[in-house]
Parts: sequence; C-alpha cells; structure tokens
Amino acid sequence: MVLILGGVGAGKGAYVRSLGFTDAQLSEDAFDACPVLVHLDRVLRRGEDAPLEALLKKEFVLCAEVGSGVIPLERADRAYREAVGRLCVQLAKEATAVVRVVAGIPVAIKGELPCKSR
Repeated sequence: MVLILGGVGAGKGAYVRSLGFTDAQLSEDAFDACPVLVHLDRVLRRGEDAPLEALLKKEFVLCAEVGSGVIPLERADRAYREAVGRLCVQLAKEATAVVRVVAGIPVAIKGELPCKSR
C-alpha cells in the first residue's frame, strides 16, 4: 500500500491518475474492491469505519493533510483531526511508500515514487 498525502487541491488525485488509474478505480469506500481509496479524511469525517486492515488491502490511500493551521475550537473537530493524523501515522508505518504531493509535484518521503503501473 502506498499512502499519498497533501493539502486539499494539491494534486493527489491527478497524481494517482497519472499512474494509470481511472476514475472507476477510485472510491471513498474502504471495503470495496477498488484499488484506490480517495479522501480518507472525508471517510472519517462522515464517521464511517476505516480499519487499518481494510486500508492496507488497497494499492493506494489518498488523504488530505488536516492537522495544519489553526486548532479548531470544537472538541469534535479536534478529535477528528487527531484521528486522521493517528491513522495516517499507522498507515505510514505499514506503507511500502509514502508520497507527499505539493503543488502537483509528488515527493517521496518513504520508499520510492511509484511508477506507472497500468
């Protein structure tokens, strides 16, 4: 599994599509057969379950970085950010590669950048 992180609108989806994945292969469901989970942050925001075991079965997991910036006043918002961050830490430990996309440019922060696979 490869974890792809980056800000909202940073180009995570475009990057994974450049590897050969189609829109039909991208999903926001941690339990379906699609090889790419997009918007892990949104899945958690909706309160849906995304257990580590299910996520590790995906080829790629994309997640917006939500821990930067102003600390939210609402306890639920702080808990959400913490949950996303802790899950990403666990995923990063298990991932074969971790890629951060900044302004559309992928940068490997663990392992090597994945090559076009499709």
